[in-house]
Amino acid sequence: MGLAQFIGVAKLLIIMLVVVGGNPFQYINQPTPSWWDWFVENKIYGCMMIFFLCNFFETQLISTGAFEIQFNDVPVWSKLETGRVPNPPELVQIIENQIRWAGSNNAAAI
Repeated sequence: MGLAQFIGVAKLLIIMLVVVGGNPFQYINQPTPSWWDWFVENKIYGCMMIFFLCNFFETQLISTGAFEIQFNDVPVWSKLETGRVPNPPELVQIIENQIRWAGSNNAAAI
């Protein structure tokens, strides 16, 4: 999570440097790479590329692969436990079973 936040902050800083035409390499006494010159000359494309690539990596770092279904605050499906996502007929059957179960519990309470 920390690495994803770092990438998010770095993304914004790099985009700001590209927009204002700054050159961070001269501050560390290094020659400016040709790819940085391309970013500065093509600001719109460069900023879009930085934005989308960084978002891709942020999403990959944050993604857990979880797919959880709850019905009336009762967990009825977990991709983390089963290792898969339910298919549509299976999902309909799960929901129908939960409705029947909730209905039978309400009838027993009366």
